[in-house]
Amino acid sequence: MNDLSAGSERAVLVHINFRSTQFNEDLDEFTELAASSGVHAAVTITCSKNVPNARFFIGEGKLLEIKQAVGQQNADIVIFNHEITPAQERNLERELECRVIDRVGLILDIFAQRARSYEGKLQVELAQLQHLSTRLIRGWTHLERQKGGIGLRGPGESQLETDRRLIGKRIKTINARLDKVRSQRQQGAKKRTKSDIPVISLVGYTNAGKSSLFNHLTGATVYAADKLFATLDPTLRRMNILPDVPVIIADTVGFIRHIPHDLIEAFHATLEETRQADLLLHIIDANDGLRHAHIEQVNQVIQQIGAAHIPQIEVYNKIDLQEFPPRMEVAGNGQPQRVWLSAKTGAGMELLRDAVCRFVSARQRHRLQLPASAGKLRAHLFNIGAVYNEQLDNEGGWIMEVNMETPRLHRLCAESGLKDVELQPAHPAH
Repeated sequence: MNDLSAGSERAVLVHINFRSTQFNEDLDEFTELAASSGVHAAVTITCSKNVPNARFFIGEGKLLEIKQAVGQQNADIVIFNHEITPAQERNLERELECRVIDRVGLILDIFAQRARSYEGKLQVELAQLQHLSTRLIRGWTHLERQKGGIGLRGPGESQLETDRRLIGKRIKTINARLDKVRSQRQQGAKKRTKSDIPVISLVGYTNAGKSSLFNHLTGATVYAADKLFATLDPTLRRMNILPDVPVIIADTVGFIRHIPHDLIEAFHATLEETRQADLLLHIIDANDGLRHAHIEQVNQVIQQIGAAHIPQIEVYNKIDLQEFPPRMEVAGNGQPQRVWLSAKTGAGMELLRDAVCRFVSARQRHRLQLPASAGKLRAHLFNIGAVYNEQLDNEGGWIMEVNMETPRLHRLCAESGLKDVELQPAHPAH
C-alpha cells in the first residue's frame, strides 16, 4: 500500500491539460488532494497534450523535465493527476527512479488516513487490494512469460500464484465481513421503516460543507475541516425538525470527479444509507465556479448506486462568503427545490427546516394492490425500505402498505407500466 501519511515526503505533482474531457482533471482540486494526503508539493509540472502517451502517459521531453525536478527537489514520489495504467506506472518508476502513483492511488491513501470505523477500514482495504491486484499481477507478467529457464523455474511463477491467492483470499474475507455489515444496516433500515421516521441523507461533492451542516442541524460533533474527504464514515442522528416531527439525518462520504470504480464498489455498504433514504439533501458550495460540473458528478454517482429515484432538495451552502441572501425556491408542484443558506452562520437554516417539513408532510401510508406481474416493482419497494406491511391476495398478487410521498409512488407505478393503480390511504393501527 502507498503510505503518504508521514507528511515528510516531498512530491512532484504532474498535471496535464488534455483537450478531451475524458482525461481532464481540475488542477486546483489536485493540489487540494495532495495537501490532504500530507505530502509536501515541492513543484507542480503542467503541460498540454492531445492524448496520453501509451508508454509513459507523457512525452519523453516532459519525462526528462520531471526527472530533473525529482533530482533538484530531492523528491520521494511523483504523483499524476490522472489514472495511469500499471505498465505506465512501472515504466515511469524505472525512468524516474522513484515511486509513482496516480490519482486513484492518491485518493485511496487519503481514504486510508481518514477511515476510523471498523467498516470504513475494511472498505478502504478492499479498494486498495482491488487497485493493487492489477498492478501486482501485471507487474509479474515478465516472469509468467518465461515459462521457466535458468533462475526462473518455479519460484517466480509460484510467487506470482501465491500473491494472487493471498490477495484473492483477503478480498474474499473482507467481502464476507462487509456483507455482514450490509445485513446489519438492512435490519436497521427495516426498523426505521417500521417506526415511520423519514431518513434524510446528506450527499454532495467533497468539501461542500455536509458535515458542518449535519452538525448544525443535529448538534453533533462530526469532524469537519476545510479539506477534501474530511470524513468518511457515515453518521446517523435522530432529531426533531419540529417538536412533533422526528427525522433521521445521515451524513455520508463526499463524492469527487471521476471517483474510482473500486471505491464505489468498496463503499457500497456505506452508500446503502443513501440508497435507502427517503430524501436527499444535495449540498452544493454556492461559491464553487465548477459547481454545475460537480452537481453532475454527484448525480452520476447517485445513479450508479441506484438512488436516482429518491427526491432531492439542492442546498446551496456557504452563502456567507459572497453575502448571498438566504432563500428557498419552490417547484411548480409546491415542493421545495433549492435552499440557499450558510451552515457556518446559520442564515437560512429555518428555510431548510421548513423545506424538510414540507417534504415530510407529503409522505403518506398508502394501501395498494399489485398484480403478480409487478414483481419487479414489489422487489424495488422492499429494496428501498418503503414496505410497512404485505399480504397475498386471491389472484397471486400482493396487497401492500407503503410509506412514501404520493407523487413518487405514482411515478414508480407508472414506470412499471401500472398507470391505473389505485392508491388508498392506509391508517396505522394504534
